[in-house]
Amino acid sequence: MTDAPAPSVQEKPSGLPNLVVRILLATVGIPLVLFVSYQGGFLFLGFVILVGLLALHEFYAMARRSGARPLSIVGIIAGFFVIISFGARRLETLFVGAAVSSGGVSFPSPFQILLFSSLGLMLAALLVELFRIEGSPFANLGVTILGVFYIAFFLGTLVGVRELFPAEFPIHRFFPSTGVTLPNALVGRIESWGGLTVISLFSIIWICDTAAYFVGLSIGRHPLFPRVSPKKTWEGAIGGFVFAIAAGLAARAYLIPYLTIADALVLGGIVGIFGQLGDLIESRFKRDANVKDSSSLLPGHGGVLDRFDSLIFVSPLVYLYLDFIVFR
Repeated sequence: MTDAPAPSVQEKPSGLPNLVVRILLATVGIPLVLFVSYQGGFLFLGFVILVGLLALHEFYAMARRSGARPLSIVGIIAGFFVIISFGARRLETLFVGAAVSSGGVSFPSPFQILLFSSLGLMLAALLVELFRIEGSPFANLGVTILGVFYIAFFLGTLVGVRELFPAEFPIHRFFPSTGVTLPNALVGRIESWGGLTVISLFSIIWICDTAAYFVGLSIGRHPLFPRVSPKKTWEGAIGGFVFAIAAGLAARAYLIPYLTIADALVLGGIVGIFGQLGDLIESRFKRDANVKDSSSLLPGHGGVLDRFDSLIFVSPLVYLYLDFIVFR
């Protein structure tokens, strides 16, 4: 179920050393990702910023290989502030809490930071492109803006998911007998659900990817989307979807009991469908750029965009579902 390279790309032979590197990196990386997700706060915000900007850099590098000339610096700066906008409330309490409480200048809201970032991106990109003489302005501007919203904005919603707990969690709807003053234990429990929600999301994606790979490898016969990824099969995709549903139910049973069974099914379905579509979308970009991986930053695993392509596409859907359906 792994992506096949474009015809002119030479695939490196796999062997024991490559497998050992993959296992070692996963052994270190997976616990680190889970720890940061559970801790939340500025540690998690910094992690998402790092992942987002590295993935955006890889995206622009692939775009250059396809003939576009994106405004990488403008896009990366804008992407930084777009991701920051989802953690604006936390930044407000850190930097200007005292000034706000004493009647000073208020800190910009998340929407204001996002709006300023978007407008600043558009204005800066248009002005810089006016004086450039390389490539097509249509392609250059399109790729620059697409990268910010496809990667930074989509991945920034993962910070939004984490920040819903406990700030936006409807405590009195889930715990109607709670008084005006909330017990610290209850606040801590809801905060832990935020970390466990992100951990569940990672886990469901990994289980879906693993199941799709092995089911496709063992019984896959019917190509899913041969023009984009010839080795992916319908059997593998269905297997990934089924295991994602099962993983969603398991997450509800053992990690995030605030979800109903219906919510758990939706969460698993989002990953099972849109996570695999996110992988195909990145494969389409790689095929156009004529590369096997988005980069070689992670030995044996490709690039950051390769590792987080499903998460990038799934995060905004999970954020919207939690905020507007589960927590309505």
